[in-house]
Amino acid sequence: MEKLRIEKDTLGRVNLPDDVYYGAQTKRAVDNFPVSGLRLPRRFIKAQGTIKLAAARANGSLGLLSRKMRKAIEKASMEVMNGTHDAQFVVDVYQAGAGTSQNMNANEVIANRAIELLGGDKGDYRRVHPNDHVNMAQSTNDTIPTSLYMSSVEAVRDDLVPALKTLKATLITKSREFGNIVKAGRTHLQDAVPVRLGQEFSGYAESVNKDLLRLQNAMKSLLEIPIGGNALGTGINAHPRFKKCVIDEIRKITGINFKGSRNLFEGIQNVYPALELSAALRGVAVTMTKLANDVRLLSSGPRTGFAEIRLPAVQPGSSIMPGKVNPVMAEMLNMVCFQVMGNDTAVSCAVQASQLELNVMMPVIAHN
Repeated sequence: MEKLRIEKDTLGRVNLPDDVYYGAQTKRAVDNFPVSGLRLPRRFIKAQGTIKLAAARANGSLGLLSRKMRKAIEKASMEVMNGTHDAQFVVDVYQAGAGTSQNMNANEVIANRAIELLGGDKGDYRRVHPNDHVNMAQSTNDTIPTSLYMSSVEAVRDDLVPALKTLKATLITKSREFGNIVKAGRTHLQDAVPVRLGQEFSGYAESVNKDLLRLQNAMKSLLEIPIGGNALGTGINAHPRFKKCVIDEIRKITGINFKGSRNLFEGIQNVYPALELSAALRGVAVTMTKLANDVRLLSSGPRTGFAEIRLPAVQPGSSIMPGKVNPVMAEMLNMVCFQVMGNDTAVSCAVQASQLELNVMMPVIAHN
């Protein structure tokens, strides 16, 4: 029989499996939002752990946490950063409250793990409290957009930019390789003037280069984070030096030159940096769609189409026509790009849904 523990929150008692690290508020969110089965990505959870680690160090340095409690929270936060407790982050991406459930999921996991490290039993929040200690000087209002920006910077820097640079280099190589191949240039899909295949590919390479420049500009906005704004941007219940201390710690942990929002109220009301990044990603998708469509058209045939280039055969193309080969990689790329464009539409709708002091749609922005 499963061993249970009982936790209490402001609404009453909640039964939890004793082996889980999340607590009452997370359990209520799981019960309230059984929507998609989707979770926010690993990098977002890592960013949450990073913020909790930085906050513990900042509050500890300001004399607001005992050394023993600080060390326990730090270790638990680092475990979250490293992915040890990913299975404990169980709230659906479609959740209410601007990400309060997601923030409390992190607070409860870290608190219960810290309690365990101190020799206590999970749920004994007299030792380490999710709100009073792990979430000290923070709010969902500032930690969720900060997690969004931090995880986005890391994803673009580590995944997308290297991939686009590789693609750019490959296209440049191909433009040189195809430099002596003369073909028909076309406008309106009608013959125009001769052009070299290498010239076409040089255009593709420069399009990718401009996408990289647009991404760099979007990244600059993401480096401005609203942590320290606490509720609404007021900094209420935070030490006057907390904002500077926590951002300094985030810089040390990540090695990225994050800086505080110039105006914390604006930084929490609006998540325009996410909109800028999403627009840049849509731009990449448009570029890739153009490239995929051109490749599909130029490889059409082999007897009755353009047949100016030949794509490698990677799989049979038909269940009924033997020997048929399709441009499946280009078609796959098209579909990925269409999804990115759809994501951008969702982000645009969610960003414009901000009202008064807060945008409550941040989880779906982070998801898309």
